[in-house]
Amino acid sequence: MTQTVSKQKDQRLTHSGMSWQQFKLLEQSFAESPGIRLFYYKGEVEILAVSQDHETFSRLIGILLAIYFEEKGIEFTPTGSFTQEKEGVASAQADESYSIGTLKKTPDLSIEVVFTSGNLSKLNRYQELGIPEVWFWEDGLFTLHHLRADGYERIYTSEVLPDLDIDLLTRCVLMTSTVEAMRFFRQAISQ
Repeated sequence: MTQTVSKQKDQRLTHSGMSWQQFKLLEQSFAESPGIRLFYYKGEVEILAVSQDHETFSRLIGILLAIYFEEKGIEFTPTGSFTQEKEGVASAQADESYSIGTLKKTPDLSIEVVFTSGNLSKLNRYQELGIPEVWFWEDGLFTLHHLRADGYERIYTSEVLPDLDIDLLTRCVLMTSTVEAMRFFRQAISQ
């Protein structure tokens, strides 16, 4: 069983021409606001109020990946949506992020659930931060991007998790029952 991708949208506001210092003040003013994410890239600020659907998909992806890591015996550190920054240039909060193996300052993988537009500007931020691989979950599909010397390249198999079946992960994220998704995913990857 699969579910229809919800029509509930995130609320997104962008503003250009903001200094890093102004962004940091804005960030402080939203510090106690759950569900608000702030992004910065070379003067452009994005304020994102995430929807319940956004959080539901994000958490399910995280649960399924934790099952994958456990089943495959892959050491990992889930670093969630902690703020990743390059002072004065870029700031981002992925929905999910992971260091594979040992904990690193820069995660190996960042995942964003997208109910709004702007993937190109999001990739620019992640490139500035040096994130090796970025996945977007949008309209019921994953798109994967791996950082090369000249920017991100669209890939179809994860280079960070090369044995992960992205089609299987997608099918499970779209299942209506979380328990069914977890069981099906665990069974499929343990074979």
